[in-house]
Amino acid sequence: MEKLKQYQAETEKELQSILAWWMKNMPDKDSAGFYGEIDAFGAAHPEATRGLVLYSRILWTFSAAYLHTGSAELLTMSENAYRYLMNHFRDPVHGGMFWSVNFNGKAEQDKKQVYGLAFCIYGLAEYYRAGKDEQALQTAIELFQLLEAHCRDCVHDGYFEAVSRDWSPVADCRLSEKDLNEKKSMNTHLHILEAYSGLYKSWKDVKLASAIFSLLNMFRLHIIDSRTHQQHLFFSESWEIRSGIVSFGHDVEAAWLLYEAAASIRNTGMLADFKENAIEMVNASLQGVDTDGGMWYEYNKADLHFNREKHWWPQAEAMVGFLNAYQLTGNEQYLRHSINSWDFIKDHIRDSRNGEWFWGIHEDGSRMIREKAGFWKCPYHNSRACMEVSTRITGMLNRFPGL
Repeated sequence: MEKLKQYQAETEKELQSILAWWMKNMPDKDSAGFYGEIDAFGAAHPEATRGLVLYSRILWTFSAAYLHTGSAELLTMSENAYRYLMNHFRDPVHGGMFWSVNFNGKAEQDKKQVYGLAFCIYGLAEYYRAGKDEQALQTAIELFQLLEAHCRDCVHDGYFEAVSRDWSPVADCRLSEKDLNEKKSMNTHLHILEAYSGLYKSWKDVKLASAIFSLLNMFRLHIIDSRTHQQHLFFSESWEIRSGIVSFGHDVEAAWLLYEAAASIRNTGMLADFKENAIEMVNASLQGVDTDGGMWYEYNKADLHFNREKHWWPQAEAMVGFLNAYQLTGNEQYLRHSINSWDFIKDHIRDSRNGEWFWGIHEDGSRMIREKAGFWKCPYHNSRACMEVSTRITGMLNRFPGL
């Protein structure tokens, strides 16, 4: 019991630290919105590109944190992110959201990246829950309908990675330069599912529930390897596997997100399947856990090579994935792994002097010198991990006072 109370207290304190850092450093002092980047040394880059993922994750984080704490200043941050998204990212001609804008708020990359649209739904749905803004909910519903109409594969099912501004096919589907140019990916499907589950909390629509059920089926049929319980990352249009990389962070994240999605639609068959799956995927992800508690980045099955970098976000997802497994089984081994992940973060990832988290560490233990905030470095994984851990422990302590 004392161990759980300490874990909860520390994650609550860390949540406040993360939120304070973003409120102090990220708002653009000279114009609306938030900077596109703050570098590894704490310097803001006002002219950096502003990404849809960054703004959507800021929107989600501060909306969720407001619901968690009730602090009005957090809702103000959410409102700022929401206004900027609606005023600058929204495509007034074809609908949907631009992938990125420049520092003046003008469209820079105007294609429709489905991963980004999913995170926008996720952020808008949480903002509606926090601020009860009907326009936010209607925009989230509109984005859901656009994805279903233009980005869902009517032949093989699943969702295409990207389309052009007018929703026609696009040659370059890549989410980032390191990704393969394939029609479908695990990553995009995982975050569509996450977004749809978030929207379903406020909009109990039959078609939305059906889409969530279908996505869960796609993970069972195509994405999760039934032998290894690890996920394939990239696919052709007809679901042919195109990658031999294992992403430990995505596996441990999917373990709890898939279970949460099954719970959201209250489908007993899916819930039973994904309860078992949550344990199997967490067990498989242990292949990527080092003796210091940190989680490695990737494993290449083709050359049997481990990428032993330890990035910030897999550590955050490991906190939740292992704690979820503990809740489902009562096996204290999983609780120890969750706490070990947090201990690793405290020792190597958290910037205890200046706030927020470093990008990660190299295999030799040296620090990775990359941005503190930016296109991909957002307050989403770490703040969500803190909120999830705190909320789950509260539930356990209330349910079992003798723990």
